[in-house]
This record gives sequence, structure tokens and C-alpha cells, in this order.
Amino acid sequence: MASAAEQLASNLNFSAFAKAEELKKRIWFTLGALVIYRLATYIPLPGINPEAYAQAFETQSRGVLGLFNMISGGAVERLAIVALGIMPYISASIIIQLMTSVVPTLEQLKKEGEQGRKTINQYTRYGTVLLGTLQAYGISVGLESANNIVTDPGLFFRLSTVITLVGGTVFLMWLGEQITARGIGNGISLIIFAGIVAGLPGALAGTLELGRTGALSSVIIFGILILAVVVIMFIVFMERAQRRLLIQYPKRQVGNRMFQGDASHLPLKLNTAGVIPPIFASSLLLLPVTVAGFSNTATMPQWLATTTALLGHGQPLYMLFYAAMIAFFAFFYTAIVFNPKDTADNLKRHGGFIPGIRPGERTAEYIDYVLTRITVVGAIYLVIVCLLPEFLISATGVPFYLGGTSLLIVVSVTMDTVAQVQGHLLAHQYEGLVKKSRLRGGKKNR
Repeated sequence: MASAAEQLASNLNFSAFAKAEELKKRIWFTLGALVIYRLATYIPLPGINPEAYAQAFETQSRGVLGLFNMISGGAVERLAIVALGIMPYISASIIIQLMTSVVPTLEQLKKEGEQGRKTINQYTRYGTVLLGTLQAYGISVGLESANNIVTDPGLFFRLSTVITLVGGTVFLMWLGEQITARGIGNGISLIIFAGIVAGLPGALAGTLELGRTGALSSVIIFGILILAVVVIMFIVFMERAQRRLLIQYPKRQVGNRMFQGDASHLPLKLNTAGVIPPIFASSLLLLPVTVAGFSNTATMPQWLATTTALLGHGQPLYMLFYAAMIAFFAFFYTAIVFNPKDTADNLKRHGGFIPGIRPGERTAEYIDYVLTRITVVGAIYLVIVCLLPEFLISATGVPFYLGGTSLLIVVSVTMDTVAQVQGHLLAHQYEGLVKKSRLRGGKKNR
């Protein structure tokens, strides 16, 4: 097995890629789907005054709209038909995953295999439509309350806005599922990735323009680039870090022969929660700032004005709450996506055990013990990655795209995509070796 794996790894080169026709078709399909997504971000929502909306967005670009604009690839700034982005789908997925832990019916569906997963995915789609409808209606009301943004306010505008925005989100959800099934995988993540990458050239050009006008010195710009490289290297190292638990399988007898028990590893990622904690933490923290921005300052309650000032981007209280919420969501989301009890039951069902740990409840407790401690390290890593650029943004005013959340998403999705491509290449190489061995066997039989 080891020699076969080494042979496969050694053959993963450009010639192997050139022969992998199926993989090339998947890559071209993925690129075509992402181009369609980018084109959709330029189709404007009907019934909007572009100049008035551009002025309103400019005043709110450092609030939650700036975050959503980054994730949606500029669709919020242009108020496109896909301005809601894929966030309703992500939120619905998290809600459904949470409900599978507390609702017995959903928990049973989760254990039913492929058919159960299809049913859960269907519930997630229904949840996406429901959340998208609520958010789209809120957006339509907010646009009507602003000055001169809506050309013809009323029921028809609200209805058309809800249908258009929800339709855009459902289209992106479908497009992501097609990339996952017919492309190279990770469809939803690649859509977010494409949106962020599309804004990086403009962010870099804006930073260089600040240097040209003298707003930033060359030393600061060089330091920003060095920091970005260091942060990327740190993200790669931490995202690949794992804690491997040794799993031992007992000896088994087949006929008169006794076979030695196998050994494998249970990999526990240091950052199981991925990019969800910084995204949710940013959304919740920037929400008061956005609400205050659309409110009339003359009639704004004093508590809201004080909260907005304290939670302003770069303020000490903002940094403190940001770090605390990232840590909270890291533990919260890890508890949702990884169930130590289910893992321990699966190991016991297949005869596997951790050396020195009794199968069953004790194994679940041990896995939870290890997972909790590595999640502490993962939460600290997320806080460091997200806060370092935040200090840089508050001190120098560099574009929002260079924040820790955007770098984390770009690097993580890139690593996952490379792993998917390598997996397809390995499968192609393995099929080639199997065909060669069959041909050799056929020749020998002749």
C-alpha cells in the first residue's frame, strides 16, 4: 500500500494533469459557473436611483454593508440582483445543523445515510428561502426609508425586490451545488472566494494610490505586504495542523489464519469551525453601526449613539468584543459540526478503540477532552489572524479587503480546492494503474 501511494504521488505532475480529461472538464465547468456569478453581480436591482444609493452606501461602507459587499464581490455596492449573496444559505445550514442536535426527527434523518442527507438539504433550501425573504423585505423597507433611493416606493417595489433578491440567492445556491456536483467541489466556498478575489486588485490599487498621494509612506506599504505574506504562511500552517488520535483494531481470525489488527488515525483539525466565527462575529458587531447609519442623527436615541461610538471600527471595545465573539463561535460551531459521541459509537461499531481508553462513553469523553483543548488553540489562532489586520486597518486606513477574514477565506478555500484537484488526479492515476495491471494480467493469461 505504501509503495502504491508513493508511486501515485510521484506521478502527480503536469503530464498527469494533461491526461486527466474529466478533471479538465470539471475545471472548465467551475470557471464558467464563476464567470456567470460575476456577471450576475453587475445586473442592478430595478427601481433604484444609482446615484442616491451610491452616496448612501459610501457612508455605510465601514459597517456590516462593507463586510457583505466583500463577501458578495461588490454586489451590495452595486445593489445587484444577487446582493443577498450566499449568506442566507450559510445561516440556514448552521440553523439546520444546530437543530439536528436537539430535534429527534432531524437527528434520525442524519443517521439514515444518503436519503436522510437529501431530506436535510431540502430543509436547508426551504430555510434559505425563508431567511432570504425576511432579509429581502427588510432591505426593501430600509431602501424606502432612505432619501430618494427608491424611484417609486410602494407595495409593488417591495414585492419585486423580495422576489428578485430571493431569486438571486436561490440561483447562487443552485450554482454552488452544481459546482460541487459537476465541478471541482466546494461550490459555496468558491463563490465566496471569487467575490473576494475580484475585489483584491482594486484594494491593492487603492493602497498603492494612497502611497502615490502621500497618505501612506512606502515603508508602511512595504510593511503591509510583508504582514500579508506572514499572515498567509501562518494561516497555511495552522489550517494544515491536526491532532491525530491513534485508532487500533483488534486481531481477527479468518479460517485457520490469524490477521494482525490494523491501526489508523482519527484526525482532529485545529480549526474545525473554519471561517464561520469571524464572519458571524463581524456581522453582529457591525450591525449597530449600520442601523445607526440609516437612522436620523437628530432623533437617534442616546444609547444607540453611545453604542455606535464605542463599537466603531478600530475602537478598543470593538476589538475586545470581536475577539470574544470569535472565540465563542469557534467553540459553538465546533460543537455543532463534530459530535464526539457519534464518533465514539462508530468506532465501537467497527471494532476500533483508542489504546488505553475504554470504548463507548469513555472514548467520547476523551475525544471531547482533546477537541476542547485544540479548539482553544484554534480560537486563539483565529483571534490573532483577524485582529492583527484590524489594528492595521484602524491605524492606516487600508481597504477592507485586506482584513483577516478575507485572507482567511481566500487561503482556506485555495487549500481546499488544491486538495480537491489532487484528489481527482489521484483517482485518475489510480484508474490508469488498474487498467495497466488488467492489461498485463490479460497478456499473461494468453
